[in-house]
Amino acid sequence: MIRVEARPGESLEKTLRRFKKQCEKEGLTKDLKKIAFYEKPSERKRRKARNSLRKTVKGTRF
Repeated sequence: MIRVEARPGESLEKTLRRFKKQCEKEGLTKDLKKIAFYEKPSERKRRKARNSLRKTVKGTRF
């Protein structure tokens, strides 16, 4: 559960910005975007393969 309390003298916009940043850090926004649209199993497999390839290439760099 993400909880943000307003600091003394802090504007609502700044508090909301901190909340959004924490949601993004927790991965909540990614999860919401992922379940908002149906992804075909073949597309899911292709995306996972691309991500794993990207990780291996990134790991072999110096």
